[in-house]
Amino acid sequence: MNFNRELERGTLAVFKNRAAENDYHCRKDALTDFFGWMLQVLLACLAFTCLVAKRFCEPPHRRRSWRIWFYDTSKQGMGAMAIHLSNVWLAGQYKGDPCTWYFINFLLDSSLGLLIIFIGIRTAQSLSRKKGWSAINFGEYGKPPSTSAWLIQCFLYIGLMMVVKVSITLFMQLNFWDNVKDFILYPIKNQNLEVTLVMLIIPFFVNILMFWVTDNFLMYKDDRLSRRTSLDSFLQRSRLRYRSIKKKFKTNSETDILLSGDDELLVDELNHNMKIVIA
Repeated sequence: MNFNRELERGTLAVFKNRAAENDYHCRKDALTDFFGWMLQVLLACLAFTCLVAKRFCEPPHRRRSWRIWFYDTSKQGMGAMAIHLSNVWLAGQYKGDPCTWYFINFLLDSSLGLLIIFIGIRTAQSLSRKKGWSAINFGEYGKPPSTSAWLIQCFLYIGLMMVVKVSITLFMQLNFWDNVKDFILYPIKNQNLEVTLVMLIIPFFVNILMFWVTDNFLMYKDDRLSRRTSLDSFLQRSRLRYRSIKKKFKTNSETDILLSGDDELLVDELNHNMKIVIA
């Protein structure tokens, strides 16, 4: 009799656990089973492809070498991996659907977290200029590029990502989020569909934007190069304009001579100004 009662209790407990899992849509191990890890690897490959494509979208005169590109993107890759693994672990610590908690964490990382990253990078760049600490100026590695500067920036960026994660984890302690998780993915009943949405489809589109913007934060921007490029472009347009005017007055030799002289003066003046700005 006692054995039968224990068996009934055990069976009842199993059914209750399964019912609870069905209510949560997503099992506790749904993010870390084979299907979950497969989606995460696929997302990482797509994110990497996005960063490669971004490099080829850069203007040829400002395109980073592969070494500098690796230094810039590897910081972002290590930081993103640290945040992602933290989110996967934290999702299993909350009560309820882990997919929902992962999704909420991800959205906060992509919005509030991006703001904190921007403030942190700008603060480091400001300190670099004021104190002369070039090693903490994100994207600047010296000439030739220094591996030690890259390592310092890697540790600094990962530390910044940990600040982001701690801040958002504390923010998640508000009772408000219990109400949010009850409805944010409620219509989705299929576990594999829910995992695919929160681990691949939505993160893919959000990560394209986030990785693109963050890469711009991490890139070294040479203001002198930007000014020189602007002056070169203006000079080229001015030359084309003068040449088009000269063609209209081609029959008037005196006007042609005057315009040729003005063209030379304009070129000399712009070249002189360009040297001053670049210096």
